[in-house]
Amino acid sequence: MNGLATAPCANELVRQAQRCRDMGSPFIASVLEAADRQLHRAPLTAAKVWNWPEDPAAAAVALRVNGALHALARRGSPPYLAELYRREHDDFDGAVAAAFARADGFIADWIRHPTQTNEVARAAAIASALIAAPLSRSMPFELLELGSSCGLNLNLARYAYQLGTVSVGGPLSTVRIAPEWRGPPPPFRPLSVAAARGVDLQPLNASDPRDRERLLSFVWTDQPARLRRLEDALQIAVEHPPRVDRGQAVTWLADRLAEPQPAGRCRAVVHTMVMQYLGAAERQQVAAMMARAGERASADRPLLWIGFEWTSDRRAVELRLTCWPTGSSVALAHCHPYGDWLEWLGPTAA
Repeated sequence: MNGLATAPCANELVRQAQRCRDMGSPFIASVLEAADRQLHRAPLTAAKVWNWPEDPAAAAVALRVNGALHALARRGSPPYLAELYRREHDDFDGAVAAAFARADGFIADWIRHPTQTNEVARAAAIASALIAAPLSRSMPFELLELGSSCGLNLNLARYAYQLGTVSVGGPLSTVRIAPEWRGPPPPFRPLSVAAARGVDLQPLNASDPRDRERLLSFVWTDQPARLRRLEDALQIAVEHPPRVDRGQAVTWLADRLAEPQPAGRCRAVVHTMVMQYLGAAERQQVAAMMARAGERASADRPLLWIGFEWTSDRRAVELRLTCWPTGSSVALAHCHPYGDWLEWLGPTAA
């Protein structure tokens, strides 16, 4: 190894490997551990990883590296890496070393860009928050999503959900999401979305083969159910293209909140695993804007703020709902980062 190995980010691959193993992905854990041992074979990539200027965990640096390796494996180059991903051998170090040696430039360029998971299973948490919102009466929702990526979760009303004993969504949908439900079921309300719009710095297009490949590469290869669900959601997005604007979240949100809200429609600002990519000042701006918009809310024009985000200590993923005009805020659930399970803490049908 070289002197860069003592940099603060040097153990990020190992830390994320353990997290992957804890979440039931031993293959990805082994890939990342091999990447940590072999990273010196890719000097361009190593320089970026070991000298990452910000919090490497918040930036998901290790998952960027994993996404690059998965992308190479899906392309079949180098062949020894592709064979590893097809489980034709278990020489993790040899396969990862070959990839680093042959594709250093590709990997270094890939990790410059944020992860683009757009995890569809997280839509179950957002749907749970929508139907649990304490509205004065049932009304359709207007979704405004920050960090939409490909916009797959803007199509959440087109998916079918089993939330404990509660079934909502489109019963005939090819995308069926049934997280392991812990605790009592949420209260039931019909899930109706009248409008949905999102923003992303680099929005992806479900109809673009390159964008589809980028999304698929960020799915952990030892979780085939996630891959199938993503492929089905991408097909729905081709048939029903979500509206995702290219832009900066704070500016875009200010413009959307300034637009008139029809009576009898609930406006809901939602985001999943996005706040970690915003600076502290931007997060404060979002909170201030939501509070000001909340002052204009009424029972006939309610406003929701739904976040699926890590807690400040990164020990848990919390589903939080803030409602106006009351301004009440509650942690509805603790969740698996990719939506595999949900521990419900919020209001119930009873």
